[in-house]
Parts: sequence; C-alpha cells; structure tokens
Amino acid sequence: MREVELTEEEKLTEEEEQINPQESESVHLRLGENSKMDANESAPPIAPPEDVNKLSFWMPGNYQRTVQRTPDSFQACNDIVACFQERARVEKQYAQQLSLWSSKWKNISETRPLYGSLMRAWQCFFTSTERLSVLHSTISQSLVAEEGDRVRTWQKDTFPRKMFHGFREAHDLETEFSRAQKPWAKKLKKLEQARAVFNKASQREQTAIDREKEAKDNPALSEQKLNKIVKATEKDSEEREKAREKYEKVLEDVTSYAPRYMEEMEAIFDKSQEEERKRISFLKQAFLSIHRHLDVTNNESVKAVYSEMHHTLMSISEPDDLRWWKNNHGPGMPTDWPCLEEWVPPLRKPKRGKKPKRALEERTVMIGGVKVRALYDYVGEEEDELSFKAGELFLKIEEEDDQGWGRGMKEGGVEGFYPAHYVELTD
Repeated sequence: MREVELTEEEKLTEEEEQINPQESESVHLRLGENSKMDANESAPPIAPPEDVNKLSFWMPGNYQRTVQRTPDSFQACNDIVACFQERARVEKQYAQQLSLWSSKWKNISETRPLYGSLMRAWQCFFTSTERLSVLHSTISQSLVAEEGDRVRTWQKDTFPRKMFHGFREAHDLETEFSRAQKPWAKKLKKLEQARAVFNKASQREQTAIDREKEAKDNPALSEQKLNKIVKATEKDSEEREKAREKYEKVLEDVTSYAPRYMEEMEAIFDKSQEEERKRISFLKQAFLSIHRHLDVTNNESVKAVYSEMHHTLMSISEPDDLRWWKNNHGPGMPTDWPCLEEWVPPLRKPKRGKKPKRALEERTVMIGGVKVRALYDYVGEEEDELSFKAGELFLKIEEEDDQGWGRGMKEGGVEGFYPAHYVELTD
C-alpha cells in the first residue's frame, strides 16, 4: 500500500508540473536554494567535537574502559618496577662514581702542599664521600631487593589469571557488565528504531503539508486533485501520530527500566572501584616507602656526614696552621746552635784476639753492681759488648781492666763489655 500511495503522490506531482511547469520549476528552484542554504548552515565543522553522550558509562559497551583498567593496572605495576630498577642502576653508578672520585683525589691531595687543619678539611670531603657512596649503594640494593620484590609479590597475588581469558577480575567484570547491560541495549535499540520511524513519518507529513500548501496556492489545480493531496496529508499525519505513540511507549519502557539498570551497573562498578581502591592504597604505600629510601635529607647517616664535615671545616684555624708551619718549617724548629764541645778521647780498643784474659779468681766482681750513666752513644762491635745511648743507665758489675774495659749489665740481664771512659758514676 505504501508503495502505491507514494506512486500516486508522484503522479500528482507530475500532473502539477504539467499544469504549470514554470511555476513548478520555480518552486523546485526555491526549494533547492533553501536546501543548499540549510546544508551550508548545518554543515559540521572540520573537526566536530565528539558527542559526550556517546562516551557516557551508561551507553552500551562503554563499561569496557572500567574492565580495561585491570590489565592497565597490571601494566602500570610493570612500569613502576622497571622505572625504579633503572633508578637503582643510577644510584649504583652514582655510588661508584663517588668512590672513584674520592680515591683519585685523596691520593692527589696527599701529594699537595696543604697542611694542618686545611689539609684535614680537604680530606674530610673524601671521607664523607666514601660514606655517601655506601649510602647510595644501599639505596640501590633497597630499591631492587625490597621495593621491586614487594611490588612483584603483590602484583602476583592481586592479579590472578584465568586460563585463556586474561585476568580473572577483568573477565568477571566483563561477564557481569555484559549481563546487566544486555536488556538495556536491546531496549535502546528498539527505542532508536521507534525514533527513526517517527522521524521518517514526521518528514513525510511535513512534505505533504508543503505540497498541500503549494496546491492550494495554485488556482489552476482541479478540485479533485486538491482533495487527493489533502487526503494524503491527513493520512501522513495519522501515521505520524501512530509512530509517535509507539515511540513514546518504547521510551516509557526504557525510562521505567533505567533505575534497575543503573542499580545493577553501579553495583558491579562499585566492586571494580573497591579493587582499584586497594591497588591505589598499596601503590601509595609503595611510593612512600620508595620516598623514604630516596629522601636522604631525613637520613640520620647523611645528617651525621654533613654535620661532621661542617664541624671539620669550621675547625680550620689560621693561627694553628701558621704555628704548625713555623714549628716544623720555620723559626720554631729546634736546632743545635754552635757551642763548646769537650774533647772525647779516641777509643783505643784492642783486637779481641789480643784482649787479656783474666782468670776467674783475678776478676773483681762487684756485688749488686754500681749504677753508671752513659756519656756517649756506643754500638758494640762484638757479641760480648754492650750497646747503649748517651744518658742511658745500667749497672757496672766489674771494675775496668788495664785495657780500659769494664763489664756491665743492662735491664733484662744482658751483660757485656764497654769502654770504661764512656760512662760515669751516678749519685
């Protein structure tokens, strides 16, 4: 019936053109110009903004962003671990560079002409750097062994996998969202179809009204043909009303179902939010722990290093350094000024083979011995001779012989001969 009716309308249009072709042509030209103007006015911009409603969570399929959040969070954990493993390598390299720098310049500083408190201040930089090197090496180990392993273990427990379906959480969310949205999607599809039918009916009605208006303005058109056009317009209006009623009925059904749909979707979404809250909470604690490792400003060891360095630097003393130089390289150095030196008779030591040997009964042994003090240094040349320094005290246990040799005993029971004129009696 619709095809026949449309064909009759087309015939009426052809008849109108035949009755007044010039007027019909002018009408079509006006309609064409109006359509061109409408097309220009309604032409979309080059980069039209995306419809916000299409991105809404409630639209079919848009829950996928929430489902995808689970594998995205898993990947974020991998990225975090890789990020701070690289930072650990930076800390390790920094520790090595500090150690190399300290060793190099410590050796160089020992050959430079600085001295005293200034030298100690310079070298305190190397000592503190060695301690900082150990600290940054510890930070590197902590980032890998503690934080990296901690995130990996948590990641394994938090993201269980489902065979052939990726992550269990994502699969469950996908199943639940899809089940909850399936009736809603069907109702939306039915609503869209009803709306399309209503729009087409409205468009046909408007076309019929325009045609009827033109026909009434055409005095050459017969009454019979005008009645046909009027009836066609009335029929299109009735069909539009029927399409509208159906559209409103479908819309009412969708509207009444919306609360249930929203409740089910929000319940599933809240489950996803709770899992994400746990992940955010864990990663927050992980970041804070990493911060504690990296925040050397609050590290007591670092504070001690720089406190001691500051103390050493503040201990640089110009008077002390100048006094040290004076006493070690200047007028304050001790020296042996020229003075009268007594003549020391040369030692006339007989050869050992010619040294007289006295019998035991001829030796005058001094019971307990007599304490003597060395006047000069003497180094024994034979095994049975004593060696001593000027000022050293020991016991004289035998009187000197006619060759000028006495016999003495030092602490520890060491006995031996010595030149008698190299010592003097003490009080």
